[in-house]
Amino acid sequence: MDKETDRFPLHTAARLGQVSVAEGLLKTDPKLSKRKDDDDRYPIHWAASSNSLDIVNLLADQKGFDPDVQVTSINAHCARSLSLSHHIVVDRSSISLQDGSGWTPLMIAASVPDSEPVLKLLLQRGADPIAQIPWLMISQSALHFVASKKDLDTARLLIENKASTRVRNKRGQYAIHRAAAVGSQPLVSLLLRNRSPIDATDADGYTPLHHAIAEGHGDVAILLLKEGADHTLKTSEDQLAIDLAPDKDVRRYIIQGAEREGIDLSE
Repeated sequence: MDKETDRFPLHTAARLGQVSVAEGLLKTDPKLSKRKDDDDRYPIHWAASSNSLDIVNLLADQKGFDPDVQVTSINAHCARSLSLSHHIVVDRSSISLQDGSGWTPLMIAASVPDSEPVLKLLLQRGADPIAQIPWLMISQSALHFVASKKDLDTARLLIENKASTRVRNKRGQYAIHRAAAVGSQPLVSLLLRNRSPIDATDADGYTPLHHAIAEGHGDVAILLLKEGADHTLKTSEDQLAIDLAPDKDVRRYIIQGAEREGIDLSE
């Protein structure tokens, strides 16, 4: 787009990762960081989307960038005061702003590959790791996103920064339901070590064990059984988890694996 006709030049610079352009614009007019585009997004949303650490840092450093000022038809989260490992104390921050769809910069960064530096910066500046998208039918949190993407490193980072494993989405699912459904043993183990419920049922009565077996993830199913998952629980349609095995081979694999652990699925 022609620079002279671009109504949102800072948004464009953030989206394209143009650090020097963004820096120049902010020096000329710092208020640009508070401006929403036609999609109700702030420059920091685009900076998170482009995985531009330098631009995220520039925007997070803007004085007076207060999310409460921006509340209109969208929600804004006032970041809690956090005392970090380097004794950095943050009272308020713009980094928990939600766009018109409810996405925070942290959620966007969690959905972008190789974004750990940006995530760390946002969390250091007070991003809310348990914020959810209120307008989506499933109301996902950042931990739900990374669980669905099998992103162990990001999940670990979020949990280290107070992301809760005990937050449901609007389908009644915890992050462990998503991790089980995609077949990630490491993520399931991580979530269980951090107080995730193992037998919680979602809106359809599915436990993580139901999801693992329904998707054919025998190793995850056996892991859950070893960790104490209740195989006698039934869905809202009166189905045991083992009844959801997609084929006889998966069913046999799980039954035999359970037997090796001293678990009889016929009981």
